[in-house]
Amino acid sequence: MNQIAPMPLPGQPAPDLDLDLIIGAKWALADQSPKAFTMIVFYRGQHCPICSNFLGDLRGMYDDFLSKGVEVINVSMDDKDRAAKSHEAWGLDPIPMGYGMSEAQARAWGLYLSTARNDNEPGVFSEPGLALVKPDGTLYMAEMSSAPFLRPDLKALLSRLDFIIEKDYPPRGTKAA
Repeated sequence: MNQIAPMPLPGQPAPDLDLDLIIGAKWALADQSPKAFTMIVFYRGQHCPICSNFLGDLRGMYDDFLSKGVEVINVSMDDKDRAAKSHEAWGLDPIPMGYGMSEAQARAWGLYLSTARNDNEPGVFSEPGLALVKPDGTLYMAEMSSAPFLRPDLKALLSRLDFIIEKDYPPRGTKAA
């Protein structure tokens, strides 16, 4: 039986995340210093047309997120070649693209994992998710999906960031079971 890692709680330290970027650099969550948040967008991989559309929509709002102090990274369990192909084919430049997330890292973030249904899919990959991490390294909010069809509304999130930031709105969902 698979063990499910506990879901990280808002208001608590975010799980570690250290990855390689397709540009040959290293990226570590602990090294980030955004004005407001680091937004980690977990996508399924190159095989996912819904990811292509979602990340394309994000690319169209990328500058708006940056203007509100939100640094963005797209992350998957894909290898470098698949991640680079997605970045290029989906027109995601200049959003940083991390690759090679491990199963252990995905589980630490509370991501759901799936196995391949056909030859186009990797053997194991994470389902989509999105997390906002505060500059102090605490998790502010997270949404993880068990299916490719459920995604956060990026326009709604963007439209509420000013309120969240200006009012210093506290993280919700902080009560442990």
